[in-house]
Parts: sequence; structure tokens; C-alpha cells
Amino acid sequence: MRILAFSDLHLDVAARDAILAAAGEADLLIGAGDFANRHEGLADYIAPFEAVADKTVFTCGNNETFAALRESTSVPVLHGTTIERGGLVIAGIGCGIPPLTDAPFVSFDMEEDDAEAMLSEIDAADILISHSPPKGIGDAHSSAGSIGSIAVAEAAARIAPRFLFCGHVHDCWGVRGTIGTTEVANLGPGLNWFETQD
Repeated sequence: MRILAFSDLHLDVAARDAILAAAGEADLLIGAGDFANRHEGLADYIAPFEAVADKTVFTCGNNETFAALRESTSVPVLHGTTIERGGLVIAGIGCGIPPLTDAPFVSFDMEEDDAEAMLSEIDAADILISHSPPKGIGDAHSSAGSIGSIAVAEAAARIAPRFLFCGHVHDCWGVRGTIGTTEVANLGPGLNWFETQD
């Protein structure tokens, strides 16, 4: 299966259109949150994804709430839930984890304890989508330091998915690493291609 994954589009029309132009080459599209910008412009911006909704999965970021994203699209939105696509089990958790104390707007965030409880309900997955990166990989913020999630890192170690896709920390777009056998990728808004074995 060929996967096209991305995050942090933030209303960037050119980035969105490049993804949609490449979508025909993908078996699965994964969006790891932050489609909007400070909770504005969401519905109109993501409307073109309806054309590929049958092979797309989203999670929310901290710039849009889970409820707002779910109400704005027919694309499945994962937040503490799983879905099966093409024989793969995909799990997702959205928002910013942990909250940033100096966020310049009302950010959709979650405390580590709440994220741990939500992720504890997920027993198995081939792919884990988390808007926030795991602690220690792709999480180095230019001013705040390491802002990744311990709960996400621990869930990845426990569940051992093939991939953990994340975003959130713009300074680390393109950074990859591993947790055990799990490949971790902080995606960013470009064309990020991944392959799974059939």
C-alpha cells in the first residue's frame, strides 16, 4: 500500500492542491492535523478533500477542535479511535499534547494524563497518527525546547505500530526516528510517501 501523509497545512492552498494532485498515486492519504489557522477557515479549506474521502483519514490538530473537524468533512477523524483501511488498522489522537503554557491563541490541547487514558483504549494498530510528536523525536521547538508527548511515546512503544505519523512542531518537519520497530515521522505539509508490505 502506498501512503501519502502530511500535517500542518494551516490553510496553505498550494500545499493542499499539491497533495490532492498527487492523491491519485496513493492508496491511502493521512492528514495529521492543523488544517485551519487559529480555528479559522476550516470548512472551506478542507472541502476539496471530499473528492478522496474514501481513502483519507484525518486527526485534528491544535488549530481546530475534534468536533469542528468532524462536522466539516466526511473524512473519518480519529481521536482516541481506530479505523481499518486496506487491511491496516489506523489509530489516531489529535490536539496538542501536552498544552503549551504560552500559546498565543486558544489552542485545542490535552494533558498527558488524559492522553494516556485515551490511548490506553487502543490495543493494536499498524499506523498511529498523532498531531503531537512523541517525546524526544521530532519535538524540538526553537524556543520551548522538547515539547513532545510522553503518553504518545509510551503508546507507540506498547502498541508497536509500523508507523507513527505526527506534526505540530514546525521546526522539525522532515525529522524521522524510531521507537523500537516503529518508524516515527514529523511530516509537515509536503508530499511524504511511505510504503507498506501487502
